[in-house]
Amino acid sequence: MSRIRPTQLHAAVQVFACAARHMSFTRCAEELHVTPGAISQQMRQLEERLGFRLFQRDGRGLALTAEGQRLAQVANEVHGRLDDALRELRSDGVAGAFRLRSVPSFLSRWLMPRLPDLQARFPNLRLRIESEDSSTSLGTAEFDLAIDLNDGSYPGLLATPLMDESIFPVCAPSLLPGGAPLTDLALQLPQLPLLHDMTAWRGSSDYAEWEYYLAAIGAPSLNVRRGHVFNRNHLVIRAAISGMGIAIARRTLITDELKRGILVVPFGTAVPVKKRYVLLYREGALQQPAARAVHDWIVAQAAETEQ
Repeated sequence: MSRIRPTQLHAAVQVFACAARHMSFTRCAEELHVTPGAISQQMRQLEERLGFRLFQRDGRGLALTAEGQRLAQVANEVHGRLDDALRELRSDGVAGAFRLRSVPSFLSRWLMPRLPDLQARFPNLRLRIESEDSSTSLGTAEFDLAIDLNDGSYPGLLATPLMDESIFPVCAPSLLPGGAPLTDLALQLPQLPLLHDMTAWRGSSDYAEWEYYLAAIGAPSLNVRRGHVFNRNHLVIRAAISGMGIAIARRTLITDELKRGILVVPFGTAVPVKKRYVLLYREGALQQPAARAVHDWIVAQAAETEQ
């Protein structure tokens, strides 16, 4: 019988847990960056050390023996407790109530789908999320961090840039004549309904976003003062998905709909709006563990979006 020292035994059980999870020496080897032969040899040595078989091996693949099933269950339980302990250690000091404010569309379409990851990383954090327009004063509001679509300075606050923004038109594929992109804006665009965001930026008029976009692409003479008006960007996008008209979309908030094909770009290219999403906080705020942790998490998520 070959002898395995205690530290080697623990390592071998971890390898066994990997093989049992995949039910494949090959996939386990890929995860651990070794050869399948090394995994097979280590499992045979472990079985010899324990004095019983863990796997049934035949031409159809691997199967756990009764002893293997019991050991796999225990190994998984230990692994789960280890993950919990590491998560608690990593989140040390990141606890209690945390106030996070964001402009509504960014909160609804970008931040909300990512919040489960934040919750998993910092389980002792109790989030208080507030949705507020950029036009609502940030100077007197109570928050630990705030996300805004920047169009000016923020007296008394520090800012970390997150993502630049650009805009372009989108619509449901069914809205396009024959399913083809528009080729003659002067002739075709007046025949199609338009959708407007009255809160496109601070102090903007109902039709300002469409007028800004058409001027940027060299088509300023087209009349866009018609169609439906909404007071939230995400409502405009919902209306576009339902086929109510052509909307102006923000690049950072529309990726999923374009990938799925439920929205398409009927004409034009992305136009920078000379604004960016920023993360705001008061001086000294990032010295608090929770504020630093959430700040760094949001910055990392934004960096992934920009890749």
